[in-house]
Amino acid sequence: MTSRLPRTTFNRSGLVRILSETLPEPLDPKYDFGERLGQWLDFSDALALFSALNSRAGAPSTVPGKSDSAARPLYDQLSRVRQNLTESIIHDGVFSSEAARIRFPVPLPQATAESAADYAHYHRYYLAHQRDMSASIGALRAGTRKVLAEASSAHQQLADLDGTLEKALAVRERNLLGVIPMLLARRFAERYQAHRDALAESGDDPADWTKPGSWLEAFCRDAQAVLLAELDLRLKPVAGLIAALSNDSNPLQVTKQ
Repeated sequence: MTSRLPRTTFNRSGLVRILSETLPEPLDPKYDFGERLGQWLDFSDALALFSALNSRAGAPSTVPGKSDSAARPLYDQLSRVRQNLTESIIHDGVFSSEAARIRFPVPLPQATAESAADYAHYHRYYLAHQRDMSASIGALRAGTRKVLAEASSAHQQLADLDGTLEKALAVRERNLLGVIPMLLARRFAERYQAHRDALAESGDDPADWTKPGSWLEAFCRDAQAVLLAELDLRLKPVAGLIAALSNDSNPLQVTKQ
């Protein structure tokens, strides 16, 4: 079966790239992955990983081809989850004509420029999308592990390893991803300051912020670009699990493209 997953670049995250391009001060993403991962895992995590890697050593594999057929509906589920979450991000309900599941914040009537420019509204908006992604992708990932467990002993081992890593890195992942909307606040401040500088002597009416070409529309696009990059990052683990179902010989050696 030919994989329908997009080609993946492992040397640099798309999320890091888009943040570097979006933020006024570029990020420095250079670090040794193995060294950083070792700092994130404590002794109990290491024991759990050792157990997952060795619990099924020597166990027989099951019928070849079963895992490949099981992967097909999971590819479809992955595609639906990706599409639904992508549409939720790009259909903002303000600058797009489609109805929004999570509406992009806009200034309330009679709001002052100072109150309308409070970034807290946009921080909550970003967190709402993160919760949406976490719930949908988490359910797909857990379901994929169940399918893996029924495919072969090697796939069961991969499912155990993924479950152990997800649990071990959950807090670290949540904390790191939680920093993103705070980093995006710098872009918000930059956009707003450029807007204020361009006003000259004229007044600032928040009602104008939702017009086409406004600074707030530009920031909306910034936020959407970062959200889409984060979505791609969050989908990589489950996409890798599904791809492994097409590799009957050794799912722990999926080719990196």
